[in-house]
Amino acid sequence: MADQPKEAGIGVPADISFKSQVFDMSFHPSKDIIAAGEIEGNVTVYSYSISEENHVLLDLRHHKKACRALSFSPDGLHLFTASKDKSLQAVDMNTGGIAHSVKKAHNSPVYCMKVISNSLLATGDDNGCVKIWDVRRAACALTVEDNEDFISDMACDAENTTLLVTSGDGTLSVLNIRRQSVQERSDHLDGELLSVAVVKGGRKVVCGSGNGILNLFSWGQWGDISDRFPGHPLSVDSCVAVSDDVVCTGSMDGIIRAVHILPNRFVKTIGEHDDFPVEGMRLSRDGNILASCSHDQTVKFWDVSCLKSVNVDLTRNKKHFVKNPSSDFFADL
Repeated sequence: MADQPKEAGIGVPADISFKSQVFDMSFHPSKDIIAAGEIEGNVTVYSYSISEENHVLLDLRHHKKACRALSFSPDGLHLFTASKDKSLQAVDMNTGGIAHSVKKAHNSPVYCMKVISNSLLATGDDNGCVKIWDVRRAACALTVEDNEDFISDMACDAENTTLLVTSGDGTLSVLNIRRQSVQERSDHLDGELLSVAVVKGGRKVVCGSGNGILNLFSWGQWGDISDRFPGHPLSVDSCVAVSDDVVCTGSMDGIIRAVHILPNRFVKTIGEHDDFPVEGMRLSRDGNILASCSHDQTVKFWDVSCLKSVNVDLTRNKKHFVKNPSSDFFADL
């Protein structure tokens, strides 16, 4: 299927092409900069623009294997990168040099990362191990090895006191960051849990699954889900909250969808990567631009500013889509 034309709106940067598959991306917290990690281990930092051409700022080769996860620190001074080579690195954004390095951060390849604050970050690996790191000392502050399968995604509450961890074993783990301990763990759900996002002012947590179902937890009630929303034809590999009510989901079928949560409705199609799985998505600092990556070796940008104010017609049957006057209805399912 050919790329769909992007809708008129705030405007978005041109797609960025890479030499190999992109695993993860991160927007800078205060500048028009995005970093991307590739399967070959390269980390490239781009300056992006709506009106001008994107251009390379840094081309880093400090990982021996695939760079699977990366994220800027909240102050933008460091870019943290993690790799299949099991290492964790901190790049100084002023010099482009390595500020900190942990060569064997995990016993298994690192799969995902969540930056909690300027001094704390969390990593998860292929074998189900989660670690919280004190960035100032490049030292591990907490190790949790309760999961039976890979750590797929992580998210925090608004206060950054709770870390939510999804796993391929079908569980959601809740870690108390201040106490550096496991607070609770959900029952095993059917299928893998692959992505997580916090919505509804922190009252609800959405988890994308391998069977295409969005599982919803009520905050503080972690034993079992409070609701579920089927409808994605394939797995929901990534999930990003673009407002308190709307998440964007990236699926194995290559389609990025906007979904309203409670009431649960499909809103519209945001875009697609042909038939390639949507590996990752990230939201820009102003919340208006969504970046996505896939096996097609590109990072694409999408205008999601209209999703900040979506109204749901409660009189319609759930099979109907959310009414959004500024866009076409979602007609891919």
